[in-house]
Amino acid sequence: MPGMRDAAGGAAPVTVGIVAGEASGDALAATLIAAVRERLPQVRFVGIAGPKMAAAGCDVWVPAEKLAVRGFVEVLRHLPGLVSIRRGLAARLVAERVPLFIGVDAPDFNLGLERKLKSRGVRTIHFVSPSVWAWRRERLKTIGRAVDRMLALFPFEPPLYEAAGIPVTYVGHPMAAHAASDWSRRTMRERLRLGLSTPVFALLPGSRLSELEMHSALVIGAAKRIAKARPDARFLVPLVSRATREAFEQALWREGADASSFTLLYGHANDALKAADIGLVASGTATLEAALARCPQVVFYRVAPLTAHIVRRKLLVPWVGLPNVLAGRFVVPELIQEDATPENLAQAALNLFDDTVTRHALERLFAGFARELSADTGAIAADAVASELALATPG
Repeated sequence: MPGMRDAAGGAAPVTVGIVAGEASGDALAATLIAAVRERLPQVRFVGIAGPKMAAAGCDVWVPAEKLAVRGFVEVLRHLPGLVSIRRGLAARLVAERVPLFIGVDAPDFNLGLERKLKSRGVRTIHFVSPSVWAWRRERLKTIGRAVDRMLALFPFEPPLYEAAGIPVTYVGHPMAAHAASDWSRRTMRERLRLGLSTPVFALLPGSRLSELEMHSALVIGAAKRIAKARPDARFLVPLVSRATREAFEQALWREGADASSFTLLYGHANDALKAADIGLVASGTATLEAALARCPQVVFYRVAPLTAHIVRRKLLVPWVGLPNVLAGRFVVPELIQEDATPENLAQAALNLFDDTVTRHALERLFAGFARELSADTGAIAADAVASELALATPG
């Protein structure tokens, strides 16, 4: 820790707690862990982690997949287990006397944990602002009680926290470092052995099994309709785990799809999006990844009807997809809940495919997003971690 030395005169080891709950959080947390450990090698990370965090050097106390639950209604049957995990983790972190805890996204799990740890004298950082700009603005009060510092990914977020008196640092988005170039589509198609004139559609039904259960038949049905209109079409489907891949393979069989037109990838979503003409993308971080890959897209999402009703009552903006949020207007189609049908997805995707003027305009707009979000996210986040550690234990 800054200012602390062990008996040999070196920096004393420090344990920092961290929690991420899904694939996007795992990737963000891994970026932070790597940057902090490069600057402060004595820091050890422990907590709820995914494979990328583990590869970056985090000790996995609980696998991140345990938190991969979405929605209001859907979470109810998992609630006792989640409460038990959070209670046990809090006790273990307090017993370890961690000076700092970092919650990465997963606000419904992390904010309560952060509030409890903060009350015990632990400094807290929350990495990835909840969508208070879109809905549930009242959460700012809860965040203020739980968080010592917010790390924000988008430039429109810091003013909200500054107005609420919550310390905030804009870190940019690490995905911008991997944004597409003018030659990305050609390069990626050569790598994937796809012809330049082949119609290619990327299907991203979500990273959680619950999302696959809701979306697999939807995107497969859309693909079947696209293939009927474009018999030479190919479909790239990046899936984050063996479990999600198996779930999608089973859905292909159930829906009677021609598996030969689908290429299932283990990860490599960025490759699929860079190669594709059009993406059919479940709302969430993947929509930003598609934009940074310069992939024109159709955004879709389904949840339980009661969850949809609750969300709609609280929404402050008319859009949910991050490309539309960043643009401040509808630039890509959104098909949400009852509008998300195979017929509608297929028609929207085909319309966008055929409209080359709109596609090229979107590609230029998305290139601008990459420039706007570009920053040395890991280094900025590592500076914030070092500052909070110094406050936790002054040298």
